[in-house]
Amino acid sequence: MRHLIADPVIHREHWRDADDDTLRLECGVCGVWGADEDAASAIVALGLHALQHRGQEACGIASVKDSRFHTERHMGLVGEAFGGADLATRMPGRAAVGHTRYSTAGGSFLRNIQPMFADLDSGGIAVAHNGNLTNFHYLRKQLVGEGSIFQSTSDSEVILHLIARSRKAKIVDRFIDAIGRIEGGYALVCQTRFKMIGARDPLGIRPLVLGKIGEAWVLASETCALDTIGATFVRDVEHGEVVIIDEKGLRSLKPFPSRAARPCLFEYVYFSRPDSVVNGRSVYGVRKRMGQGLAREHGVEADVVVPVPDSGVPAALGYAQESGIPYEMGIIRSHYLGRTFIQPSQATRQKGVRMKHSPNRSVLEGKRVVLIDDSIVRGTTSVKLVRAVRAAGAKEVHLRSASPPILYPDFYGIDMPERDQLIAANKSLDEMREYLEVDSLGFLSIDGLYAAMEAGPRDPKTPQFTDHYFTGEYPTRLLDREIEEGGREEPQRQLSLLVSA
Repeated sequence: MRHLIADPVIHREHWRDADDDTLRLECGVCGVWGADEDAASAIVALGLHALQHRGQEACGIASVKDSRFHTERHMGLVGEAFGGADLATRMPGRAAVGHTRYSTAGGSFLRNIQPMFADLDSGGIAVAHNGNLTNFHYLRKQLVGEGSIFQSTSDSEVILHLIARSRKAKIVDRFIDAIGRIEGGYALVCQTRFKMIGARDPLGIRPLVLGKIGEAWVLASETCALDTIGATFVRDVEHGEVVIIDEKGLRSLKPFPSRAARPCLFEYVYFSRPDSVVNGRSVYGVRKRMGQGLAREHGVEADVVVPVPDSGVPAALGYAQESGIPYEMGIIRSHYLGRTFIQPSQATRQKGVRMKHSPNRSVLEGKRVVLIDDSIVRGTTSVKLVRAVRAAGAKEVHLRSASPPILYPDFYGIDMPERDQLIAANKSLDEMREYLEVDSLGFLSIDGLYAAMEAGPRDPKTPQFTDHYFTGEYPTRLLDREIEEGGREEPQRQLSLLVSA
């Protein structure tokens, strides 16, 4: 049977089950220029597979050969969509860009999957975008008023329209003209007939790295993608930088006024793969130092340190090493619970935490347990884990968060609840401890997190990182939010009545 579902209201709470307490990042991007004959799409598919943790909802690739573009966009995982041996035949060419996503702006529909493609007067262009635009609704309304016709509800399509409407003559100048009008956090990889263009937002909120595989150039969200495809890391794309790659090689432009970089701290706390190096820092090393700092700030007498897998593992190792308390795998994570395994009732959904995270009774029974998680969002998952650990015989449970309390929502690409749904923004430490049913509760301080970054003390006037989810200090203006909260005309949230099958 064919079910038709109208596009939902654009609001972050619509994309997840009410019991889902997992932070999700926006997307991962990968592009290759100059690969061996017809190999680009296969290389990009491998790169996207390495970036699968950045988005497991949908994926797409666009390749180009002889000025002809080949695009495929699919719901589901990269391996399912692009794992076939005929990929080079389906998507030939020496250049390709790809994208894997969660829906943070726009719904879970095929028309919102990237790369997004448009035919301009200068030829085709495919755009893969990682991040969120904070003036998306403002720009979209303006563009629609000027006659633009949108085919998706994704903020990424705004970039295509801005490129198309630019009066500049050359495609690179049109691209720069377009990104000069967008605000927020973003990393972009674009493919034209003859060039690959990469760009990073002026603050470097979202990551983008540059590599080489043989004579081919690679752009990707993280270094783990370079490692997977056998590419050599060259450097990070700098904040506010535009790189252009074509038959002449690579050139770099800095078209906007210089600003101090402020990369996103949550790339280190949670999102990036532990084996990635982001902005010159080993993610694994940062997370271990977070755990060490947590042990110094919130030590407790206990028998065993247990991580909430997988993202809590490096911090738990650091905590155990600093405290001298033995580290054990007290919770076993199932890696085979697909996103399609959805329980139909609330009662069965509440058991889902034991399907994903199973307590190891032989480690926990009779023990005083320090439970280490990377962060605490709503607290709904945490309380289920605590109950499961106690049910496995733990004598005491001391919960520790390797990041500071999350107090404010994000608007740069993290699918984070509004403030009234964040437990730390609405309860005192004692109230949280009581709600989470733990014997003690501790969070790494913001100074402790900066120390783990080895960046020196936080500069309150010009913070070294994007840390608004902890401090409330947003690094850019939030135009769409300001319009809404200022009582002016509300940004258009119901973006389309088009029905998707």
